[in-house]
Amino acid sequence: MDPEELPTYTVEYLNYQAIAEREWEIDDDDLFEKAAEADLEETDHGRFEINGTRYLLDAAEDEGHEWPFECRAASCANCTAILKEGELEMDMDLILTDEEVEERNIYLTCQSIPVSDEVKIVYNAMYLDYLQDRVIGVREV
Repeated sequence: MDPEELPTYTVEYLNYQAIAEREWEIDDDDLFEKAAEADLEETDHGRFEINGTRYLLDAAEDEGHEWPFECRAASCANCTAILKEGELEMDMDLILTDEEVEERNIYLTCQSIPVSDEVKIVYNAMYLDYLQDRVIGVREV
């Protein structure tokens, strides 16, 4: 298929650490509105587009972002993100429970592709307390 014929998806992202630093709640309905009003650095909040079937992590790197990861093989929680809006499809998952994916909307950015026109994610979710036992070191990027 011609690359120009591939669908384009818009990803709005927010850094989990920016949420924690401001003592916002991850379940706030207006989380992304708060982020826009806070005038955060581009590393903490912004948007980019993904063409076709690029994984979130790869597309973020294409845009110059340095999101956390370790294995890129669905075997650790380092690249996790929380899906706040939209839909993602995860190709492989060897580490998350069904409950984490289906009820908490946790996804691996190294294995997830948008399937709705727009998605909103909180990346850097590896700092959530309940994921700590599955984080493998922390890569300095």
